[in-house]
Amino acid sequence: MRAFISGVASYLPKNCLSNEQLAEEYPEWSVEKIYEKTGIRTRYIASKNESCSSMAINAANSLLTKYNVEASQIDYVLLCTQSPDYVLPTTACIVQHELGIPTTAGALDFNLGCSGYVYGLSMAKALIESHQASNVLLITSELYSRYINANDKSVRTLFGDAATATLVQGKLGTSNFIHSVKFGTDGKGAANLIVPHGGSRDPICNASFTEVEDSSGNKRAPCNLYMNGAEILTFTLKTVPKAIQDILRAADLVQSQIERVVFHQANKFMLDKLRLKTGFTDEQFLVSYEEYGNTVSSTIPLGIERALDENKLKPNDRLLICGFGVGYSWAGCIVEWC
Repeated sequence: MRAFISGVASYLPKNCLSNEQLAEEYPEWSVEKIYEKTGIRTRYIASKNESCSSMAINAANSLLTKYNVEASQIDYVLLCTQSPDYVLPTTACIVQHELGIPTTAGALDFNLGCSGYVYGLSMAKALIESHQASNVLLITSELYSRYINANDKSVRTLFGDAATATLVQGKLGTSNFIHSVKFGTDGKGAANLIVPHGGSRDPICNASFTEVEDSSGNKRAPCNLYMNGAEILTFTLKTVPKAIQDILRAADLVQSQIERVVFHQANKFMLDKLRLKTGFTDEQFLVSYEEYGNTVSSTIPLGIERALDENKLKPNDRLLICGFGVGYSWAGCIVEWC
């Protein structure tokens, strides 16, 4: 039995935040300047009545409808998120119940950001190829907007909210559809992309809501998202090109044998540099950040869905995917499309 991706779908909140709206709030940054710095024109932001589970359910229902799959066929739910409904219980359990997935199914959350989709594919592959599951529903659902201070343009211009659902199934045969998976972890960079307060180490308290202003005029509190963009860029440019070579070497392939590439969609500046350093062509290198922004673990499946909708991903194509960021964590693999 070999695991393969049989479908991808997504959910985007209705609220679209444009550069024009942001420029009104930040007069010192024009529409042109925001685009020049990020390459992003719009990003979608969850409404107050939306949650990780509601977005996940919407994405899953879209997938089930699009590919004519019954919820009763799902026997495992993997939900990647860093913005769960609650500290406990597990959001995947809520999703299982609301979707009507059988109580015999397994369900778990895993807390991982920009590399999370690849980790999820690897877990789904392991479950299927070890005969523990047959139809795995892999969901990403991210609401980073809940952690972002409205007065912090350094991250507000970058991040958007989105959920995706991927169906991973098994088929008999010797072909390896998800392979050459490579992981990496370097926890020394943990403080460079972090929400300091809210976990057991630093619980929410009055001090969590006390804002401070940085040298660029951005305001944030300890309960808000903080990102050291320069350090994240340095880490990415040092780590990702080597990871790509490791993946290609494991697959016994070279760049020219890869039809499509989808990297984590951080921002234009970072991806332009990565494309040059990794040697992929414009035609191979698919991007989707301009419309969605950085949707964390949802960026890669959003890119895959767009490639499918635009007929840029066809049967027998080799797709290289790689996620990298918060943790620090990175992961990539080859997906043989079928």
